[in-house]
Amino acid sequence: MTPAERRAGVSLASIFALRMLGLFLILPVFAVHAHSIPGGDNLTLVGLAIGAYGLTQACLQIAFGAASDRFGRKPVILFGLLLFVIGSAVAAMADNIYVIIAGRVLQGAGAISAAVTALAADLTRDQHRTKVMAMIGSSIGLVFAASMVAAPLLYSAIGMAGIFWLTAALAAGAMVVVVWVVPEAPPVPRATAGRFVDILRDSQLMRLNFGVFALHLIQTTMWVMVPAALVSKGGLALAEHWKVYLPAVLLSFVVMVPAIIVAERHNRFKQIFNTAVALLVVVQFGLYAWADGLMSIALWLTLFFVAFNILEATQPSWISRIAPPASKGTALGVYNTLQSFGLFLGGVLGGWLGQHFGNGGVALACAVLALLWLALSATMTPPPIRKAAVAASN
Repeated sequence: MTPAERRAGVSLASIFALRMLGLFLILPVFAVHAHSIPGGDNLTLVGLAIGAYGLTQACLQIAFGAASDRFGRKPVILFGLLLFVIGSAVAAMADNIYVIIAGRVLQGAGAISAAVTALAADLTRDQHRTKVMAMIGSSIGLVFAASMVAAPLLYSAIGMAGIFWLTAALAAGAMVVVVWVVPEAPPVPRATAGRFVDILRDSQLMRLNFGVFALHLIQTTMWVMVPAALVSKGGLALAEHWKVYLPAVLLSFVVMVPAIIVAERHNRFKQIFNTAVALLVVVQFGLYAWADGLMSIALWLTLFFVAFNILEATQPSWISRIAPPASKGTALGVYNTLQSFGLFLGGVLGGWLGQHFGNGGVALACAVLALLWLALSATMTPPPIRKAAVAASN
């Protein structure tokens, strides 16, 4: 890659990371914190608070992507980050579950994922675009893992309001990166824009879209219940949850990095991808059948992080390889919309299932969804082989 492409990849990945870190930080602690605020005893409302930002993101991703075509990528990204800062401030000042939900809705209104990924496509050549998409996908997995470790410590130090103020500061930092670090985008060629219906008719793309929906639904659903399970079944105080998350995260990256290398260099992309989906199935059945103590919960969390990080890094790469050149922006808009909808529905569904069926009902529902995803991904056509992978295999 050229220096400009490397700069674009690192800076855009950092924007994703700063924004998603703010969103993910509440996952490991909010379900426990909610018991201390009015309305927080209703698990359905707790799940809605966790996933609410996903709903507005899902509704606005394509609109923000289209606006970035008309008004430019950077202005739209800055406007979305400003909305995120305002929503974080509302949530930080909230004194009940309903105001927190409103703040989370405002956070999600800054639906910039499609615009950022479209900017990444603008700033990179075809032969290097997969690398940049993988950088962005890996950054999401990395900050999710980091948030699992940092959130309990931050909650003990600055409380939930402090975490929301921190998310506002992180988004403000992302705005600085957009203005001063991200390269200027070239003009968007509107004449070759692809049709939305063509993306919906592409069965390979829609399988990947279902996959990102399922992955983020499962991710959010789990964190409606996991923190409370670590307290009640694991006997671990909330401030000490990092003792489980940190080893799990580190071990997951030890496994993830060689898995990604094998997938890219040795043309095992589909095999690694499907293995990660299958591992997700095993994790959910494990949480359903055997999660009665600290060690068992820690085991399943470690395996979940392995699967999540591999899938979060490989899915954007796969999308970037198979999306038609004239429809990449549209494909990324649909992809990010389904991702956001999964985040929203995961919070709501996790809260409702937890309230009516307990932890077992949550895990079993996630296992069924993961099984459906595995059935769909098993029939996918492997993505085109990159030239670097071909050279490495010869």
